Amino acid sequence: MKPTTQLQGGCLCGALRYKVSAAPFDSDYCHCHQCQKSTGAMAACWMDFKADQVTWLQGAPKEYASSDTIRRGFCEQCGTSISYRSTDCPDYYTLSIASLDDANAVVPRYHIYTDNQPDWLKIADDLPRYRQSRSEG
Repeated sequence: MKPTTQLQGGCLCGALRYKVSAAPFDSDYCHCHQCQKSTGAMAACWMDFKADQVTWLQGAPKEYASSDTIRRGFCEQCGTSISYRSTDCPDYYTLSIASLDDANAVVPRYHIYTDNQPDWLKIADDLPRYRQSRSEG
């Protein structure tokens, strides 16, 4: 993360706006099928914060329960996929890097669920890659 950058972002239409009070403690490319379906992209880029570091300045995401414990946040007006959280980990909150006003401010550190990455998608970086989650290898 750029040290002088204050992280703020929002959805496509501006109905949702947020700021964060610290740098993310982690960031990744996720290639899982649920992220692909929920974002409409072949990979989602996420950044992780402690929940109390995220402040909604305008609006709040509507959430969809994509599983028993996962909540995916989006804008009800424009449909932007903006957040992800697990009810198993209430102290953490994940935001889309693409929703930042300056997406260059946060760089993903690794790839997860690469088993779901299509063969034709070639991302030429030297980041660690995990076939499933980092804990599953």
